[in-house]
Amino acid sequence: MKLKFNSDLSYQHQAIHSVVGIFRGQKLKQSSFSVTYGEDAGMIQTDLGISNHQELSAVQLLENVQEIQTRNGLPRSEAIDSMNFSVEMETGTGKTYVYLRTIYELNKQYGFSKFIVVVPSVAIREGVHKSLQITKQHFSDIYDRTPLEFFIYDSDKLDQVRHFAASTTIQVMIINIDAFRKSFDDPEKEDKANVIHRAQDRLNGFRPIEFIQQTNPIVIIDEPQSVDTTAKAKEAISSLNPLCTLRYSATHAEKHQMLYRLDAVDAYNERLVKKIEVMSVRSEKSYNIPYIRLIEVKENKAKIELDVEWNGKVKRLRRTVKWGDDLFDLSGGRDLYRDFIVQQIDWTEGNESVEINGYEFMPGQAIGEIDEDEIRCFQITKTIEEHLDKELRFLQRGLDIKVLSLFFIDKVTHYRDYDKEGNPVEGKYAKMFEEQYKKLIQEPKYHLLLPNFGNDAEIEVEKLHDGYFARDKKGKMKDTKGNTLSDNDVYSLIMKDKERLLSREEPLRFIFSHSALREGWDNPNVFQICTLKDSGGTYTSRRQEIGRGLRLAVNQNGERISDHNVNILTVIANESYEEFVSNLQKEMEEQTGITFGIIEKHIFAKLAYFDKVTEEPTALGYALSKKLYELLKAKSFIDKKDKATAVLKKALENNELSMPSQFAPWKAVIIRELRHFTSCLPIKDASKKKRVQLNEAVINGQEIRELWEKIQHRTVFFIGFDSRELIRNSIAGIQEMPAIAPPRMISRKKAISGIDRIAGVQSATFSGKVEDTAGISHALPDIITELQNRLNLTRRTIVEILTGSNRLEDFKNNPQKFIEAAAKVIMRELKLLLRDGVKYHKIGNDSYHTAELFQYEELFAYLNGNAVQSQKSPYHHILYESDIKAEFAQRFETEENIKVYPTLPGWFKIETPIGNYHPDWAAVINRDDEVKIYFGLETKGTEMETKLS
Repeated sequence: MKLKFNSDLSYQHQAIHSVVGIFRGQKLKQSSFSVTYGEDAGMIQTDLGISNHQELSAVQLLENVQEIQTRNGLPRSEAIDSMNFSVEMETGTGKTYVYLRTIYELNKQYGFSKFIVVVPSVAIREGVHKSLQITKQHFSDIYDRTPLEFFIYDSDKLDQVRHFAASTTIQVMIINIDAFRKSFDDPEKEDKANVIHRAQDRLNGFRPIEFIQQTNPIVIIDEPQSVDTTAKAKEAISSLNPLCTLRYSATHAEKHQMLYRLDAVDAYNERLVKKIEVMSVRSEKSYNIPYIRLIEVKENKAKIELDVEWNGKVKRLRRTVKWGDDLFDLSGGRDLYRDFIVQQIDWTEGNESVEINGYEFMPGQAIGEIDEDEIRCFQITKTIEEHLDKELRFLQRGLDIKVLSLFFIDKVTHYRDYDKEGNPVEGKYAKMFEEQYKKLIQEPKYHLLLPNFGNDAEIEVEKLHDGYFARDKKGKMKDTKGNTLSDNDVYSLIMKDKERLLSREEPLRFIFSHSALREGWDNPNVFQICTLKDSGGTYTSRRQEIGRGLRLAVNQNGERISDHNVNILTVIANESYEEFVSNLQKEMEEQTGITFGIIEKHIFAKLAYFDKVTEEPTALGYALSKKLYELLKAKSFIDKKDKATAVLKKALENNELSMPSQFAPWKAVIIRELRHFTSCLPIKDASKKKRVQLNEAVINGQEIRELWEKIQHRTVFFIGFDSRELIRNSIAGIQEMPAIAPPRMISRKKAISGIDRIAGVQSATFSGKVEDTAGISHALPDIITELQNRLNLTRRTIVEILTGSNRLEDFKNNPQKFIEAAAKVIMRELKLLLRDGVKYHKIGNDSYHTAELFQYEELFAYLNGNAVQSQKSPYHHILYESDIKAEFAQRFETEENIKVYPTLPGWFKIETPIGNYHPDWAAVINRDDEVKIYFGLETKGTEMETKLS
């Protein structure tokens, strides 16, 4: 199978255009296929090849960056200190796709052609290379077959570097930071530098880095928190002589002029990743018998867990002990632990153990609760059960989706061990899995999943599971930290298998891993993640583990599934639901910059309302955002650390938040933004999940039958709008655009200051000048063709709009900026006309959808809150993911004129001029003694029509 990619995801477009917008005002590229060896838009000839070239002043760059940051609600840069920018995107939302498409877009708009992707490891390097391979045809279709060449830097293939520098086509080099981190100024130490820094005879005595430097590449850093963490790494990045550096990550350690942010809360709330539910598997704490568990052993000491009396309450805590320690004292004087003395500690590798009061403990072993292996076995059982339930549910709904489950384990030997002769044997987890799977698959409800249903053929369970672990030189699997060469080998294997794993033809369903599956690898069809290890891990491991399963699922055709009732990641954890959520949230605050409840002065700037007079969105802006922040602080809604206070949360809950009249137009969106920033991660408790039952009275009622009679047929749509009105409105809109000033030209004079064997040709700038380009001759692009490609309108219509606007002098001043602004105006007017210009006609009398299909739509609600009870819907509960949808449902329930209002299943689609659309609602409403049917296209908290499409 081949993965298919959606080119129309609005959040990805926003991330792409946030980067492209840095260079707004730069000269437009003339043609995708022009070959030039002089100066052209975005490129310039150098001694060693073709270089990226930008001509904007620092003032223009700052204006562009501030506009982007204000639009995206981010802290505003007060100066362009460097050409370093950050893009934050949550794991699973298509970060790699976004920066690869940004490469094409920067070339299309400005002609930039030299790009370097810097990665922290061989593993991620292979992942980026794989992404370029599988998206090649997709991007080729979007960008009119624009050629793009990509390669992994190899010090044995330096001709690729020469070609990278000389080619006029888009060039993408993928390079590991370790391949160019080591450089030396001392000629005597040159042999210790990376090859990229050494003079090469086959490159006419030049160093490979010199070819790269002269291209002035745009550098993209993938996972910068693992790349430029040291001064040496930062120096190495700078040595590439980048035009600009773009950093993409979900967890930035340093944030350089943030351009776009899609954090974890946004991604979950916008349904861009799977929902997370947690199934807790732990033994109950009784505190009535002595409980001791050995966590780990180190030299002369060990860490144990025991029940400690603390401030009158008993808590399960961890304590470090050494030989001779008395657990009676460590437990706070609890009589249960009298005479429990640490008698021996053995830290010999492979024999780590502790003896306490005659009991010998190995790491992970415990007394006073259910045996650790019993808990692990129960976790494996619940994982298999969840897996089979999802397979069965998808099969019954006709969804051709392969389900994968992922186990993270504590030790490789627990899955795969070796006998005295070195032959591989099953570890305890492999044995547990096979025993439990064979037992569960025989249950009657799972018979539909058996390939030989009705036969007694042996199930080949050993083909259903496998382990991805690093190996030593003899091929034996081993424990590693995930950053060794052997880990990279395993990673390459996984990447090659990524698409094969998604195919039903491949029997593998259950994957066991220790540490190899780190950042960079994920599979869209991982639906269960089970942690068969100690729960006290670091943030990085916890987040990386969850990240392996966040991506939205795909079917056997490689198509992304958008149904939120399908996209659920179940984490089977060996800690309580409350502990899991609390720890994850705490660790996110410490490591990612997402501080829950933090309100900053810039966060309201992007908020906008739709002005019905001007028919334009009006943003609050940075100045008013700062003023509102100060007002909230003065009212004690925000404390000294910018954290939302209990006073604010209570005011929001009771709808009692007041603000000055100047903020009245934005009040609704301000309140929703405050609720967003005071919310937590929407993680559900799987133990409180229950099936939502069909409401037979509604399903069999007259109202829904009448509704379905109206909407069950296949239709065809016709588009009709008045082109003269479009021309008139577009002319008026373009005439009202702000004046467009000419861009500035920067000129610099450089002289050769010396030639060095190590550093190469050295130059020095001895004069510089900034001047307007007005009056300077430059070629104008074909504006008619450019707008025609963007808008799909006739040339005649575009010519009438442009000539009627009398603004073509502005086009001469700055062609690219004028085309962008004019296209935006015309597209806005076109959308407003299309809104009322689409008519639907029934085709034939056969039913296309039937109400009975509701019976196959399986829904689940969580008792801790995501459902509203309903008497007017096909189900007894309406599920919601936002307060807005909950408010709608509650109003529909109490409104007498509303007879029935089904939330439409994911399979119900309406064809529109811009693609198929799934409405949120259909409602039968009695208005003025006439029954009408309405579709609710979106349930969102905004009056901006552009946000509702």
